[in-house]
Amino acid sequence: MLALVLCVLIYRAHTAAADDGLARAHARGTLRWGADIQGGEPYAFQDPHDRTRIIGFEVDIADALARRLGLRAEFVQNDWLTLVPSLERGDFDVILNGLEVTPARRARIAFTRPYYRFTETLVVRGDAPAVHGLTDLHGQRVGTLGGSLAFDLLKDTPGIEAVLYEGVEEPYIDLEEGRLAAVLLDNIIATRYGLTRPALRMAGTVGEGAYAIGVRRDEPDLLRAVDLALAGMIDDGELRTILTRWQLWDERQSTLGAALTLGTEPVGGAHLTLTHIALFLRATGFTVVISTLAMALAVAGGLLLSIARRSGGRCARAAVATYIEVFRGTPVLLQLYVLYYGLASVLRLSAFTAAVAGLGLNYAAYEAELYRAGIEAIPVGQTEAALSLGMSHALTLRRIVLPQAFRVALPGIANDFIALLKDSSLVSVITVVELTKQMTITAVDVRGWLIPGVLCATLYLALSYPLSRLARRLEQRLTPATA
Repeated sequence: MLALVLCVLIYRAHTAAADDGLARAHARGTLRWGADIQGGEPYAFQDPHDRTRIIGFEVDIADALARRLGLRAEFVQNDWLTLVPSLERGDFDVILNGLEVTPARRARIAFTRPYYRFTETLVVRGDAPAVHGLTDLHGQRVGTLGGSLAFDLLKDTPGIEAVLYEGVEEPYIDLEEGRLAAVLLDNIIATRYGLTRPALRMAGTVGEGAYAIGVRRDEPDLLRAVDLALAGMIDDGELRTILTRWQLWDERQSTLGAALTLGTEPVGGAHLTLTHIALFLRATGFTVVISTLAMALAVAGGLLLSIARRSGGRCARAAVATYIEVFRGTPVLLQLYVLYYGLASVLRLSAFTAAVAGLGLNYAAYEAELYRAGIEAIPVGQTEAALSLGMSHALTLRRIVLPQAFRVALPGIANDFIALLKDSSLVSVITVVELTKQMTITAVDVRGWLIPGVLCATLYLALSYPLSRLARRLEQRLTPATA
């Protein structure tokens, strides 16, 4: 009897696993498509007249496909770099978000026929007339998006340093400000975000690619249905109408009916190598250096802030209080964006300098409060006794109050240093490849997140655990001996 029950359960599990996504979509009544609105116009983005609506040429394609399948399109927001693993996990039915067809992706998921063909467009500053292609950029920094076909092209070009971004406008800002020599991205992005800037020009094209809809490999019925619906849109001209509406139709799109000829890489063919390990260690070094310098700035800045708030005039106290509330009350990610991109026209900082300054200025607000609590923990009688002995206020602060206040604040400072080590992962938004960013790059490269994630976590733990033990030992040594 037990064996029969087990057989039934195994059969039901197998049947459930074999159910195709098309049947589930019809049972649900929606075709769930994953995309990232950070990609911006014209892919999928918020309607400037109604922020509750998502518009874009891929929104129109999704609506048309769903209608032809007798379904309703349902948008699912997802980070662009994790679209493929999220699809594999079942977070949505299809990917429809400028997903470039590459051999590595074809090894993991299935693709429909293309719905758009693009070229990789190289954009440089107008004062660089000698640049016409990648071969003219040896030893230079070139910006692009992580996980893109353009990034693959840059990796395969010796002597070029690929600088990775998460948004489509930021690389062109850096190019204008002289932080990059060029930007390589799809022509849709280049036309709308790069070539609209008077200081930039197109240096040429560096290859072609195609966008297609991604579907899980174990759902052939859904793949077939979506592909046939897309074929119908191509045949009756609806796709051309959509692309024309968004000013995307050109001669390349006349070949959309042709099948893709890209091969596939062997499934599971990518592994973590010694090169990846070396890159992880290099990124760990960046994390340590950035965190250490930022914490030094925070400790020194916090001390000055706490002294100014305690001993300064009314205006100084108000200014310090405002600084602390602003930096504690707004996200450090936002502060990094403002410091690096928002102030680029008046304060041109390198990514490394902006990372150290941004984290240091943010954590200085927290350290100031720790020092304030430490100073207030010192009995006021000690200050009065020192002053009665003829010591000045400054000398009393330096010799009597601050050493004891530092001991009180030390555990909190150590905890903040550990937190800063982890918050350093946020500096990847301003192109610094620290430990977490290297993990995401490696995960895309080896087509798996588990091993790079475990390695990244291990390295963070190896950094933070000794620090916590050191802080504890210092705290014990600074504790006054009791009789």
